[in-house]
Parts: sequence; C-alpha cells; structure tokens
Amino acid sequence: MSCSRRNFIAGAGAVIFTTGVGTTAAISSRNSFASGEEEAKIKYGMLHDENACIGCTACTEACREVNNVPEGVSRLEIERSEPIGEFPDVEYRFTRDSCQHCENPPCVYVCPTGAAYKDEKTGIVDVHKEKCVGCGYCLAACPYQVRFFHPENKSADKCNFCRDTNLAEGKQPACVESCPTSALVFGDLNDPNSNINQAIQAKPVYRDKVTLGTKPQLYKVPFDKGEV
Repeated sequence: MSCSRRNFIAGAGAVIFTTGVGTTAAISSRNSFASGEEEAKIKYGMLHDENACIGCTACTEACREVNNVPEGVSRLEIERSEPIGEFPDVEYRFTRDSCQHCENPPCVYVCPTGAAYKDEKTGIVDVHKEKCVGCGYCLAACPYQVRFFHPENKSADKCNFCRDTNLAEGKQPACVESCPTSALVFGDLNDPNSNINQAIQAKPVYRDKVTLGTKPQLYKVPFDKGEV
C-alpha cells in the first residue's frame, strides 16, 4: 500500500480540520466532471412518512434479504418513540434511521483512500469496498451514525439505495417495494414531476441536522400526534 501511516494520519487530519476546503474541493471536482460531458441531472432521494409508517420493519427485512446484509448489522432501522398519549389511546412515532446521502457528506471528506465517495451521476453516497482500510474515520465523521463495518468483507457499509441490486435492475429500493403502507417514496429530486417531489410539495417535511450543512437527501413527514 502506497499510503504510509504518517501520510495517512496527516492527510486525514488535514481534511477534518479544513472541512470548508474539502467542501470547495468537492464542488470543484463536480464542475470538472461536468466540463467534459453533459452534467448529470439525477439526484436520488427518499421520503419517509412517519404518519403512514406502522413500524412493521418489513423494510429492514427486505433490505437484509436483497442486499445480503448479515445478522448483527443493518443498513436501516425503524426507531420507535416512547408511548404518546394514555392507555388505551396510546400511539407511537416511527422514524427511519439510515444513510442520508448528503450533498456535503463528511464521510467522503475524511476518507484517506477514496473508499467513501459520492456518485456525481446519481447523488448516491457509496463505498469502494476494495479501497477501504478499516480506519473508521467515516464512521466517526457521520453525524447520523449510520455506517458500520461489514463483518464479512471488513469494509465500511451502509444504505446505498440498493444501487447494486434493485436499482441496477430498474426497480425501486427493496424497502420501498416492501412497505405495506406506502410510507416510503423514492425518486429523482431534480425532476419536478417525480413522485418524491410531489410528496414533498404536498406535505410538511423536515430533514435531520440540517444546521450542520450536510444537506441530507432523506426527507421525513413529521408525526402529527407528537413533537419531532
């Protein structure tokens, strides 16, 4: 491996310290990519409707099966709130916890080997498994704490919108296909006529930790019977 321990630590430390510079570099890289060919117009995103979600976890099981995710780790979780209301009128809020596919992904900026990257053609944040050295910088940098080490291939892993499985076959992500209440909407955020943009326009939405400047592409319809 050409990356020495000294260069490895110094390089990663510099990126962490100069996050703003990293952001500028990422934008410059995108502009360079577009200069040679037509700029990509797809930006995938997802919406999770907390009012439609019933917490059945069909999405997590479908994700595990389609993407061969081992037991003990998960690409997405459905978190259940504390009881809202009093018995017998008790309800729960269910919210999705998974990769946000940020426009400004901290995990990409801190990766010293280029294993973590954002696909400029789709906006999907993904991992080159063969480049991952297991340093754990991306896991630590992710504000949403949704990355994990795959116990079999020993690389960082997370949701990639079923890019290598369902999406590659022209289908919707496994979680979307399996949801019995249509609580998940997936599509191109750059297409004003897409289902996801129509859903975002039709309902109030929020995104997690937007003050950090990550520009997450996972939108959520807030549960209307409790506080977000």
